[in-house]
Amino acid sequence: MLRLIGLDFTILVPDIDEEPYPDEDPVAYARRAATTKAQAIAAHGHDLPVISADTVVAIDGQILGKPTSADDAERMLRLLAGTTHAVHTSMAMAVGAKHEVIVDSTMVTFRPMTDTEISWYVSSGEPMDKAGAYGVQGIGGLFVSSVEGSPHTVVGLPIHRLSELYSKLGLDLWQEIGDH
Repeated sequence: MLRLIGLDFTILVPDIDEEPYPDEDPVAYARRAATTKAQAIAAHGHDLPVISADTVVAIDGQILGKPTSADDAERMLRLLAGTTHAVHTSMAMAVGAKHEVIVDSTMVTFRPMTDTEISWYVSSGEPMDKAGAYGVQGIGGLFVSSVEGSPHTVVGLPIHRLSELYSKLGLDLWQEIGDH
């Protein structure tokens, strides 16, 4: 998505623990995880803005992380089938020691799913590296009946809020895009 809007970037993967704390609120967890990622990369002396994000799927306050097995993916999809759940994506930016973070939330409704559909989808492999065991931008979109909020939030980067994040750090996204 960043490339589509004209930003040049390099992907760096921080070495951090991404496990939620016991009883951690889904929004607080998303905020903490994204902030920790951005700060970890910025701490290595990068003078360019560091953008990170973390997406949390939650139903009834329960965080659904990435599935640990096919059975776990099926369990999550059964929880989501025929219901509405929240997707919270936190986007953080760090420049040196300064950082800011925003959280954007979207409500996603799944249509009812049969056991056969769930098994088929899990066997596709797509759910295995996705929070909540689905990707709305892929095969998982077949099961989504409505999205209330930004689809970018569900995909994992709420780019519609990127200029706001830049502004909070005194930067101008529009100038950076225009420079390319």
